[in-house]
Amino acid sequence: MGQLKKVQDPELHQDLVTLNMVKQVQIADGQVCITIELTTPACPMKDRIRNDVIAAVRELGDPIKQVEIRFTADVKKAPSAENAAANNPLPTVKHIVAVGAGKGGVGKSTVSVNLAMGLARTGAAVGLMDGDIYGPSLPTMLGLDHLQPRTEGNMMLPFQVHGLQAMTIGALVEEEKPLIWRGPMAHGAFRQLATQTQWGELDYLIIDLPPGTGDVPLTMSQLLPLTGAVVVCTPQKVALDDARRAVRMFQQLKIRVLGIVENMSYFVGDDGKEYDIFGRGGAEMMAQMMEIPFLGTIPITMALRHNCDAGDPESNFTLGEPLAQQLEGLSRALAGQISIQSMSEEGQRPSLTIS
Repeated sequence: MGQLKKVQDPELHQDLVTLNMVKQVQIADGQVCITIELTTPACPMKDRIRNDVIAAVRELGDPIKQVEIRFTADVKKAPSAENAAANNPLPTVKHIVAVGAGKGGVGKSTVSVNLAMGLARTGAAVGLMDGDIYGPSLPTMLGLDHLQPRTEGNMMLPFQVHGLQAMTIGALVEEEKPLIWRGPMAHGAFRQLATQTQWGELDYLIIDLPPGTGDVPLTMSQLLPLTGAVVVCTPQKVALDDARRAVRMFQQLKIRVLGIVENMSYFVGDDGKEYDIFGRGGAEMMAQMMEIPFLGTIPITMALRHNCDAGDPESNFTLGEPLAQQLEGLSRALAGQISIQSMSEEGQRPSLTIS
């Protein structure tokens, strides 16, 4: 254990022993097997931790012939959810993450779906809620059109598709019916989707919000103990201006912004050349200025557009190596930020004060 106290988690900045991540150490005839429990199966620093542990153990010299590292994962519940246990309407969900944007058309739903898919592909239990009650996109992006909603008592059963538990109001109303909501109606619709869906045991629930800073984010902040939020934007200044307002909204509601995603960052032509259509890098600069984590970029690709329209998000991770790596990188970065938040003593239930 002494050698392992030299190894720090690169994100949490404490040693593995203090963090209680070392679950078992077996030594026999120079063979060492160490079991380490990660805070998320999507840990972005798994390889670095493995290498650091092996290096630390090998410092013991000749008695050590071989070092084997085994990983398990236990997603810790967010402090905000623990503190709000008495009033938490979703006690079986460990982390609730909202995905928002200052304006429409920046690919917020695309990011929500692929973040959820990326987390689920690591083995985590993930739910995806279409909180955009004005323009729900999940029926198309997840291919729900042929599925019928089901209920159990007064609870709605989520759709089980692509390894996700998903719910959207788009599957509960007639196709092409305009969704026109006044404030109280929007509040009620969101509450019903969130609390009358039988989510079951989830590590993560991703909520795709409507764009802007209106009724739904306010309702969400009062209703649910969020771990944090992700803000999506495109690189050009007019989008960044609105994204800043979205960041400030979450901060005013005492919701931690876990990171920024720059969507439509650039386009790769058939000639292999990259074209910065909207001016790449704007979101990363904004994140640095606002001292918020930058989770990564997503380029404009034909494959991403086609798979979303076809309701086949799994193909984003199996076809086209660069796209898969970028989307997996976003999910790992988000999981890392969630782990940092869950280990922090600063987590608290979001509250709203109106004066």
